[in-house]
Amino acid sequence: MINFATSKTEHRDGFFMLKLNIRDETSQLRAVILGTGESFGGTPKYEDAYDPKSKENIIRGTFPQEKDIKNEIEAFRKVLVKYDVEVYRPEYLDNLNQVFARDIGFVIDDTFVVSNVNIHRVYEIDGIEFLLDQIEASKVLYPLDDIFIEGGDVMPWKGKIFVGYSEEEDFNKYIVSRTNKEGVEYLKSTFTHYEVHAFELNKSDLEPRDNALHLDCCFQPIGEDQAIIYKGGFKNDRDYEFLVDFFGRDKILEINREQMYNMYSNVFSISPKVIVSDQNFSDLNTQLRDRGFTVEEIPYQETGKMEGLLRCSTLPLIRE
Repeated sequence: MINFATSKTEHRDGFFMLKLNIRDETSQLRAVILGTGESFGGTPKYEDAYDPKSKENIIRGTFPQEKDIKNEIEAFRKVLVKYDVEVYRPEYLDNLNQVFARDIGFVIDDTFVVSNVNIHRVYEIDGIEFLLDQIEASKVLYPLDDIFIEGGDVMPWKGKIFVGYSEEEDFNKYIVSRTNKEGVEYLKSTFTHYEVHAFELNKSDLEPRDNALHLDCCFQPIGEDQAIIYKGGFKNDRDYEFLVDFFGRDKILEINREQMYNMYSNVFSISPKVIVSDQNFSDLNTQLRDRGFTVEEIPYQETGKMEGLLRCSTLPLIRE
């Protein structure tokens, strides 16, 4: 029996193991990994940056400072604790950016998939090894080397898995292409009881306003049956139309190119009724409240300069 107060279940050998449970994006959250800004490495060289928004802020001299990122993540942690969420943190590794925990792995049902991430980020996985050791070995999967998939592209939702990806031409062309067709096929073959819907994303290594780094940069389900979406993030209009038809036009919150750039779709759901959002998203937050949501506003604009926001900073482990 799962004890949601500790997010652990007793193993027959007397040790306590994490028992995972993720089936959607919004059910009541009980346990999560939250990224850390400790010793995050400071401002990288332009040539070492691997997303266009970071590059933009390096050129401008506005790349975030460690103290600001730590303060923003701490504000996020306090909100999670307020709602009785058990918060795990990566073991921080010196001079390594570990802010965006979402991409190094993801949970579907009771299974943790360890991502084959961008080569610049592979050492981030070392920071959560202590947690992987607390999960039954058969429930931790390591895709083969040619299978690329990151958690920001993967969204289980009511018997379906929505996944953003790039076909081979774009995957080989753009650094910001993070999930490939083999990753989509991996989801289909591994989680056979789910219906997988894959959407090609628009990519750009130079212009952040034209780059959907992950699916959650242009789309995210919220509540029980609603979604935030940016049409321009999808390479094929039919994929956008599919999602609008699936949720229903009146259930969709449309965002524009500049709002996508500011990461309006990258809020985070603690429950079907509670959403954590950036305090600067005043228009979005008003619309969410008008739709009956409780919106917990925190500062997160500095973190957003690295082309990731609230969903990107979390790796949910247990939802009810």
